[in-house]
Amino acid sequence: MRPSRSSSTASSTSTSSTPSENFQIFVKLLSGDTIPLTIPSDTTIPTLRHLLSLRTSAPTQDIRLVHAGKHLTATSSSDSQAISSILPPSSILHMALPIRGGMPSKKQKCTYNSCKEGAQRIVGDCSFCQGHFCGKHRMLEDHKCSGLEDCKKESHERNKDMLEGQRTMVVKGI
Repeated sequence: MRPSRSSSTASSTSTSSTPSENFQIFVKLLSGDTIPLTIPSDTTIPTLRHLLSLRTSAPTQDIRLVHAGKHLTATSSSDSQAISSILPPSSILHMALPIRGGMPSKKQKCTYNSCKEGAQRIVGDCSFCQGHFCGKHRMLEDHKCSGLEDCKKESHERNKDMLEGQRTMVVKGI
């Protein structure tokens, strides 16, 4: 009796712990290489992204997966959805990364009233009115700067301090 009892427990444990089906997919990288992956059929898209980030050293949040021209996104409904229910077996996924960069910055225009010329870099920037000016309007007097009086006062004070520092004193009684 005992041998039959142990055999029945062995058979019950083997049926309860059946391994989940494995699912094979192919992932085509940006370099053109193809990675074959055998994953459990209950793997989700975020889990697959994490596996690919470990394999390719790309950040998980940047990895985009494309199948048949459609992006596989991890929305709230597909977050818990297994890949085996979305993809057919032995399907090819393309890995994509976001594009960095963008358009070059527009050339700044002269901020003088009716001028349409391009502003000069560095020398065309007015620190008093924070404007950007072309070669014709870069001087304070030319663009009628609102800080012109302040500039003149600062310049006057700077010259005064410099002249007083260079003044010689006459010593009487020598």
